[in-house]
Amino acid sequence: MSTRTLVSPAALARPRGKAVYWSVLTGTVLLFTLAFLFPVYWMVTGAMKSPDEVTRTPPTVVPEQWRLSGYTDAWDLMRLPTHLGNTVVQATGAWLFQIVFCTAAAYALSKLRPVFGNLVLGGILATLMVPAQALVVPKYLTVADLGLLNDPLAIWLPAVANAFNLYLLKRFFDQLPRDVLQAAELDGAGKLRILWSVVLPMSRPVLGVVSIFALVAVWQDFLWPLMVFSDTEKQPISVALVQLSQNVPLTVLIAAMVIAGIPMVAMFLVFQRHIIAGIGAGGTKG
Repeated sequence: MSTRTLVSPAALARPRGKAVYWSVLTGTVLLFTLAFLFPVYWMVTGAMKSPDEVTRTPPTVVPEQWRLSGYTDAWDLMRLPTHLGNTVVQATGAWLFQIVFCTAAAYALSKLRPVFGNLVLGGILATLMVPAQALVVPKYLTVADLGLLNDPLAIWLPAVANAFNLYLLKRFFDQLPRDVLQAAELDGAGKLRILWSVVLPMSRPVLGVVSIFALVAVWQDFLWPLMVFSDTEKQPISVALVQLSQNVPLTVLIAAMVIAGIPMVAMFLVFQRHIIAGIGAGGTKG
C-alpha cells in the first residue's frame, strides 16, 4: 500500500521537485534554528558588550569589543558559587525525596493494590486541580510551625507532594509486563526485591523524565524559595539574581543569567536520550 503525502513520489523524483523540496526543508530548518538559538546568542554576546553598548539603540548584533569581564565580575560580585551551590543542594535533595517516596507510593498503588487505593489515587490527582498559588500560604505556615525556615527541608518536603510525577510513575508501572513480575515471585522474590531488582531497572526511561521534571522545577522556582529563605547566604540562584540585580551593571546581570542557565542546558544535552525514551514510555505493552 502506497503512503499518501503532500507531494507525490513522482514529483520528488524530478530534478525540479528535489530542488524545491530541499530548498523548503533547508529554509525551514534554518528559520527554526535561528528562532531558537538567536536569543541564546543575544544573551551570551550581550554580556560581552560594554554597559553603554548593550543599551544602545539600534542595538549591535556583534560586540564592538569582546569582553569577558562581565562573566568574571558576575562570578565574584554576585557570589555565584555560593548561590549555585545552594541551588544544587536544594534541587538534589528534592530530586532524591521525589524518587524515593513517589516511586514507593506509585509502586504501592499499582502493584500492591491497597484497600481504597483508587480513592487515594483520586484524592492525589484532585490536588492537581488546586492552583499552586492557593497552597503557598498553608505551606508557609506549616513550614514556619515546624521551624524549617532557612532550611533545605523547606524545599525538599513540599517537593515530595508531586501528584503529576506520582501519576506518571504509576501509569508506567501499570504497563509493565505482568509475566516478568510473576516469574520473580515464583523465584522467591519479595515485594521490595521485585521493586529494586525488576521494576526499577525497567523504569529507567520514566525515572529519567521524573528526575528532569524534579530538578527543573526546583531550579527555576522563585516565589517559594523567596518566602522560606530570608538569609541571603542560603538563597538559590533564582532568588539571588533578583535580590542582587539592583546594584550591578546590566552586562554583569546578563552574564549571571547565562551562567545560571548553563547547568540546565548541560543536563538536557546529557539526558536528552532519556527524555526521548520517556516520551514513548507510555507505549509499553502489558
